[in-house]
Amino acid sequence: MQEQTRAYLRGRFGDHYRRTEFTPPPDANEREWGYIPWTEGPGETMVRHRSLLDVGSLEDFLARERPKHVYFSAGRYESPGASSMGEKTWRSSDLIFDLDADHLPSVTLGEDSYAEMLEKCKDALFRLLDFLDSDFGFEDTTVVFSGGRGYHVHVRDDLVQELGSDARREIVDYVRGIGLDPDLLTHQEMRGTSLSRVLETEGGWGRRVHEHLLEFVDGVLAMEEDDAKARLQEMDGIGEGRANTIYGALESNAEMLRAGNVELGGVGLRTLLDAFVTEVVEQQNAPIDEPVTTDVNRLIRLPGSLHGGSALAVQRLTRDELEAFDPLVDAVPETFVGHEINVQVTDPGTVELKGDSFNLQAGEVSVPEYLGAFLMARGRAEKAPE
Repeated sequence: MQEQTRAYLRGRFGDHYRRTEFTPPPDANEREWGYIPWTEGPGETMVRHRSLLDVGSLEDFLARERPKHVYFSAGRYESPGASSMGEKTWRSSDLIFDLDADHLPSVTLGEDSYAEMLEKCKDALFRLLDFLDSDFGFEDTTVVFSGGRGYHVHVRDDLVQELGSDARREIVDYVRGIGLDPDLLTHQEMRGTSLSRVLETEGGWGRRVHEHLLEFVDGVLAMEEDDAKARLQEMDGIGEGRANTIYGALESNAEMLRAGNVELGGVGLRTLLDAFVTEVVEQQNAPIDEPVTTDVNRLIRLPGSLHGGSALAVQRLTRDELEAFDPLVDAVPETFVGHEINVQVTDPGTVELKGDSFNLQAGEVSVPEYLGAFLMARGRAEKAPE
């Protein structure tokens, strides 16, 4: 990034901070604060181990320093400004989840557009929130668009605050479905005069597997018999004999399966169940970034700040806003709207931003400032003389 580009962005970031009101996280004075300034060269240097006593008023600090990135810690400490983690004396930590489009199995880097990556990340976010709401019953959750490629979720329920890294890793394994044992999704109970294996259907992974299994069964029963049996034989471990047994059991008594009874059809249906556990984990897990969640000292982006790699806002979102939220429209800072600037495009191509699609050619061009800031922050343009 050239000096004139860096100076321009730093100045306009400062303009944004002077007109923005911030809501600090709870217990802000017990947290560590850090930031990355607009320094020369390709690398970035983190300035950290600061407390609010060190930086003073948050609004004044941001307007004065005009940083490229701003962070606060998930952890709370006795001495948050101490220069080493040991000296800080850890007290508690929020539980943080990070979803990054670059790390999603559903995203194809180099093929998916930025907008498509963000949309797939939002789908993963809804899956994560289902785990946090339905499976864990967390009540104090905050969703934040990261300003870059994904979303953060902050959990601040009292019961998570003192969890160590190992306990947090167990939560990671659960939402990612790592090591999920199909046998743990069922229990045995008396159904009539016999002991039956019954799938948990009220919640957790059992509910997800049961819903997926019923969807498959409904599809099979809607087919002609020969087609249905052929479809069953496509599943691992299901041969012609087991397919006949399963189909006959489903056709005559599918309601037992709807109630969770997986003894229906004998070994064949249990084989089918095991196969579906793998499928459901692949399709419905939340592919979060494990190191972020397990690190009790993690620094996370400040809502309301700007992301120095996109010039988009790090935006706190209510649950009611999530469905309609479009980060490439709604996270464009108002500071950059209503002005035109000249930039030198170095990486041409199509960019979707604020509801428009721009087909950019290499060279100098006049563009809306929000687009110019986005291009410069992402390293696709330099500031040109006005």
